[in-house]
Amino acid sequence: MAQPGGGVALALRGGKIFRVPGCRHMPANLTPDYLAAEQEFRRAKTAEEKLAALRRMLSTIPKHKGTEKLQADLKRRLAKLSEEVQSQARRRGFSIHVEREGAGQVAVAGPPNSGKSSVVGALTGVAVPVAPHPYTTKAPVPAMMQYEDIRIQLVDLPPISSEHAEGWVSNVVRNADAALLVVDVSSEDVLERIEDCLSVLEDKKVRLVGGEPAPDPWAAVVEKKARLVGAKLDLPGAAERWRAVRELYGERLRPLAVSAATLENVELLRGEIFRMLRIVRVYSKPPHKPPDRARPFVVAEGSTILDLAAVIHRDLADRLRFARVWGHGKFDGQRVTKDYVLADGDVVELV
Repeated sequence: MAQPGGGVALALRGGKIFRVPGCRHMPANLTPDYLAAEQEFRRAKTAEEKLAALRRMLSTIPKHKGTEKLQADLKRRLAKLSEEVQSQARRRGFSIHVEREGAGQVAVAGPPNSGKSSVVGALTGVAVPVAPHPYTTKAPVPAMMQYEDIRIQLVDLPPISSEHAEGWVSNVVRNADAALLVVDVSSEDVLERIEDCLSVLEDKKVRLVGGEPAPDPWAAVVEKKARLVGAKLDLPGAAERWRAVRELYGERLRPLAVSAATLENVELLRGEIFRMLRIVRVYSKPPHKPPDRARPFVVAEGSTILDLAAVIHRDLADRLRFARVWGHGKFDGQRVTKDYVLADGDVVELV
């Protein structure tokens, strides 16, 4: 883990940072995503939170020789903690961890009978259990949403209210990349239900925000990027109540109303979920061959050519000389340096 101005390599053991004997140089090129995950681990209070942070650290650490010892240490710690969490889950009767899949994970929360399961179904095409009585969803239900040429994981969660909320729901929201708060805009008490959900989550140290979360890793309450989604827009009275919701939460949670029944604005919501994740798709191009547009690499906004090389293969970053890019604002095949910042849709040939 990097220290300003250089120093010895560090390793993670037992939740603490240690020097690696015999190493004079630290792992280089640690990405902003890795450093953010490292801070999440430091402030994690439960085994589940630590496990999620370790998984993110391992998935975002640059894969090259300079980080091999740290990668091995992370894997050992991850295996040990995974066994602890699974043992606890077996004693409770089920696991609360949702394994990440796709280009990102978005938690879908809301009050009872909010219509969130129907919204998830409309976005994914998966038949999520829906019933007129509250608390139909008892455990996390993951489903994959297709966005153009990538898939994003949505996790439908049990309902949240001050009357009843599963204790682990806030952990899933905290560990996801982003969240949707789905409410029934045809309900007369929609404003009260929004405040009730936000209050319950904040009591559990999670605050939903529409903009970029505060970068303070030591904050008592973790901020999570979210959008307020008004469901059941097709029902009587929904349009009028939605105007009130927008007036109160327009700046705070950037609301968007949809109808799972008529599919109104469902495609708009799909695009908003993609933009919330702040990821870019990059297409690789072998020399003298057309680009592979079937399977894009997905990296965080702000990632560079060097970050992409590390994602493709751990040794490639060490051997990379330069790259050629076909994309926005560049002429075809323009030569760029390793620190070129990638844009969504870029085609890259690594040399």
